[in-house]
Amino acid sequence: MATEAGATVKSQIAEKNAEIAEVRARFDRMTAAVFLDYKGMTVENVTKLRAEFRKAGVEYKVVKNTLVKQALKDQAYSDKLKSVLVGMTGIAWSYEEPGAAAKVVKAFRKDGPVGEKLQIKAGLIEGSVIDAAAVENELATMPGKDELRAKLLATLQAPLQQFVALLNAPAQNFAYLLSAKERQAKGE
Repeated sequence: MATEAGATVKSQIAEKNAEIAEVRARFDRMTAAVFLDYKGMTVENVTKLRAEFRKAGVEYKVVKNTLVKQALKDQAYSDKLKSVLVGMTGIAWSYEEPGAAAKVVKAFRKDGPVGEKLQIKAGLIEGSVIDAAAVENELATMPGKDELRAKLLATLQAPLQQFVALLNAPAQNFAYLLSAKERQAKGE
């Protein structure tokens, strides 16, 4: 009987360690994370939120605070998260675009009384803990990869366009000169 209890405890410890390793791996892979309080939301609303996260390529999971604390105990920012990891906590991890989770949360919160129940506790980006206002006002407004690529392309194209315009200017001016001379010769 004692060996069964010991085996059960060992299996529970192994399960907890596996969960901690899984959470740690998510934090290691992420570009940003948003900590949420979903208290007061219905199952239907949480399901809708999860679907929005999936569409945006964001992983969302409700995790026990003690597991998160254990997973992040060796990180420099772990002390700053202790006040955040209280009560019901859902975590949304963005792996490609840092602002993806924050954008989904901001859009969901605008969805009337349903969205108001979803509260942002904090955010985490590049090892820095940011408050709820920064998540909603800064992280959620960060441009995505496609927008950044478009800006970069426009920046790279602008000097080339100016260079081509400068190369064309003498020929264009010469054409205007000929046209003016022609009109002058005709007496216009």
